[in-house]
This record gives sequence, structure tokens and C-alpha cells, in this order.
Amino acid sequence: MDSFVELYRASNALEAHALKGALEQQGVMVRLLGEALAGGTGELPMDSQEVGLLVQRRHLEQANKVLKEYHQSKAPWQCPSCGEQNDGHFETCWRCGCVPEH
Repeated sequence: MDSFVELYRASNALEAHALKGALEQQGVMVRLLGEALAGGTGELPMDSQEVGLLVQRRHLEQANKVLKEYHQSKAPWQCPSCGEQNDGHFETCWRCGCVPEH
């Protein structure tokens, strides 16, 4: 039986499920820890609302690669057309609509 280890602590259930989906697309089984505490929003400390993502130890290296790609996709970027700084979740420039080449 392969043991599970914590890969990441997502700030909320939405982020946890997005990462879980990305990992499972790569064949990595994921267990979520603490998801049920999301109902305590406003009554529990913020860090108790984090959701842990657990993966099998043998998939840790592969899972870390997926996690790295996830974080890189959220990095801010500068529009090559107008120079505007955009948050990483934008695929097009919010100012001029330019779609950068990747």
C-alpha cells in the first residue's frame, strides 16, 4: 500500500478542486483533507479553511511538476502590445484585448 503525503495546502475548496482536476488528468490520484471545514467560513480561523491535497508518495515527483505548472500559469504577465501588467488568470490583456503567444 502506497502512503499518501501532503503535496499542497490550497487556500479554499475551489482552488483545491482545480488542482485536483489537473493532477487527475495526469493520472495522479488525489485525496482532499479538510474540505468539509469550508462551511465554517467567518467562524473559523482562515488557515483552518485550507484544503490539503494528498498524493501517493510514488506520484510526488509528477505531482510537483503539475503544481509548478499551475503556479507558473498564475504568474502576472506584461502585454507585448500595450505594456499593461495583467494577472496570471487573464488569457487576454484586459486593456487592449491582445492574446499573447505562448
